[in-house]
Amino acid sequence: MKNDKHDADVAFITALAELLRENDLTDLRVKRDYGEDDSLNVRVSRTVAAPMVAAAPAAPLAIAAPAAAAVPVVAPAAAADDPADHPGAVFSPMVGTVYLQPEPDSPRFISVGASISEGDTLLVIEAMKTMNHIPAPKSGTIKRILVEDESTVEFGSPLVIIE
Repeated sequence: MKNDKHDADVAFITALAELLRENDLTDLRVKRDYGEDDSLNVRVSRTVAAPMVAAAPAAPLAIAAPAAAAVPVVAPAAAADDPADHPGAVFSPMVGTVYLQPEPDSPRFISVGASISEGDTLLVIEAMKTMNHIPAPKSGTIKRILVEDESTVEFGSPLVIIE
């Protein structure tokens, strides 16, 4: 009996993953209650590489400009397109779900243009049901927030830019 339930759960999760892909969704959460103290919580998510593909055509347009103007135009665009190359980028130390505020109705930890001190909490990453506060590695001003609330991040993903 227990194995039948497990097989049904696996089939259910597989169907959710297929639904996610077929409908071009990035995140899907479902909770099934089987009875007292027995439930299944499922979150299926994926990242979509579309923003990177959309950014790629910008470079050929800049190259098509006269040679003297192409060099100054391409260099700033490349820096803006890849925040990982920015010297003030703060990277994710783990895989998990990003939360930009301590609770749903609370104000965000940071905002663009805000001054922060070294050690201030930038955001929280939930990994394995543990809330991990990500501290600012240096003092400065938040120039860009590169993640959305409740999005999934990978190890080494750029989170924010501090200058």
